[in-house]
Amino acid sequence: MSEQEFILYEVKGRIATITINRPNKANACNIPMLKLIYESLISADRDENVKCILIKSTGQRFFSAGYDLKEIQGSPEKVVQITEWGRKVNETIVLMKKLVITQIQGIAIGFGVMVIMASDIRIFADRPIDELYLRLPELAISAFPQTGATLLPLLGLGLTYAKNLLFTTDKFGVNELLNINFPARIFPLDHLDTETLNFAKQIVKYQTEFIFFTKTMLTIMNKAYIKSCFDMEDECGKVAYDSKKKTIKELDDFIKSLHEKYP
Repeated sequence: MSEQEFILYEVKGRIATITINRPNKANACNIPMLKLIYESLISADRDENVKCILIKSTGQRFFSAGYDLKEIQGSPEKVVQITEWGRKVNETIVLMKKLVITQIQGIAIGFGVMVIMASDIRIFADRPIDELYLRLPELAISAFPQTGATLLPLLGLGLTYAKNLLFTTDKFGVNELLNINFPARIFPLDHLDTETLNFAKQIVKYQTEFIFFTKTMLTIMNKAYIKSCFDMEDECGKVAYDSKKKTIKELDDFIKSLHEKYP
């Protein structure tokens, strides 16, 4: 399978569908895949015929296992690239004018969770926690939480749940997420594709200006905050990955500067 086939893009009935299609690798995303997702988002945003975007993936076990860490292991240059393109994808989903619906049929880890969090509407399969859960394992695997790993759970779940997700690295299943009204809809797995598409078809019946302006107004109200949070993640990541060991005093001074820079 070529790199182009790992990300499928289709426009039908005013809905652009972006499909992560790498089930034999748990739908983990490498740098070329991230670029293709970004390009698909931009194409959909510019397409006059598209009113809504649907993100989904193939296979039943994984929505996405996140970034393909094996492909960047031992390469600082690739780490920088995957961070850059991961941020571009998530920031674009949050800030673009068109509504993004994500369909979740299986396990989501790392970047997979971030895509779900960045989306406007999330539709889940009704499956037990051992078959479908969200998990952010960054701290447990010594990966600094960037590309939206701190911001997006905060926006999607609130402060307490964001801290639980990040610091415990626990699995959050459909029932836990339902308790905090995170899923917009939950459907049986065997009806998920049909019901998600029906939901999206109802959305695109709304007047175009009403859809675009509603998301845009909500975005602009939070735009400066969102962009500064992405910037802060990158700034902290550079210091965290610096090989020079920091003293407590140096860390205190840096944290103080963050409070002043991002009031």
